Amino acid sequence: MTSPASDLSPMLDLAIRAARAAAAVIRRAAASPDALDVRAKRPNDFVTQVDLASERIIVDTLLAACPQHAVRSEESGEPHGAPGADHEWIVDPIDGTNNFIHGYPNYAVSIALAVRGRVEVGVVMDVTRDELFSAERGQGAWLGAQRLAVSRRATLAEAMVANTVPVRPGLPFERHMAMIATVIGQVSALRRSGSAAIDLAWVAAGRCDAMFDRGLNAWDVAAGALLIQEAGGLVSTFTGGADFVEARECLAANPALHAALARTLQPFAALPAQGAAPSSSCH
Repeated sequence: MTSPASDLSPMLDLAIRAARAAAAVIRRAAASPDALDVRAKRPNDFVTQVDLASERIIVDTLLAACPQHAVRSEESGEPHGAPGADHEWIVDPIDGTNNFIHGYPNYAVSIALAVRGRVEVGVVMDVTRDELFSAERGQGAWLGAQRLAVSRRATLAEAMVANTVPVRPGLPFERHMAMIATVIGQVSALRRSGSAAIDLAWVAAGRCDAMFDRGLNAWDVAAGALLIQEAGGLVSTFTGGADFVEARECLAANPALHAALARTLQPFAALPAQGAAPSSSCH
């Protein structure tokens, strides 16, 4: 069984090609960890020359094929391509850089394409496992040729939930730990991966039942959120709002668990509830 074709298939093929090229760069560098040049962007947030090389090959691959598009990427801090274009690629060249630096085998390349603000294509490449997760809007989510579906677990008591537990400025430690403690008291297990992109991909694949995080950026969640939506799940802010990218908080779960986990997380939301329905698109 293979992913069905659509009008956006060439863009999905392009995203996959860019992700695979970046993964090859990252794997070569991982073979020589002592050669890494690491610098801190801010406390507990690092970048290496490999992040920059991965970003460069992704941007070059995307813009060589589509020079009229824009690219927003984490590391360079500068826009690429055509600013203000209707088509914008949202790129994290290594999601899980801290893991990569330490040789902890959990990091990914994340590439999404937004068309007029709505994500239409998403790819998450799990580098160390060589697993390629992909989605096109309306065409399902896939792990290679296997179609994905979120889990069917219906209670928090049996749910395995993922969180990256970021420790960065702007995320008050005591409040964050209170949130973690509250969730741990209600679920079967909490797993910390260090990569939000992989967490989202694994929820789409049914390996985890839900994920939640604060302090995330668009490049952390754009591709993975589409995977979950196309696998039958829901993505929102902690209060159920559709603006989870702008709010910098993300809750993703199968439909049976989403409302219950949202109730648990609502006291820790960055913004008050707006009465919005769970998002069916990533903005």
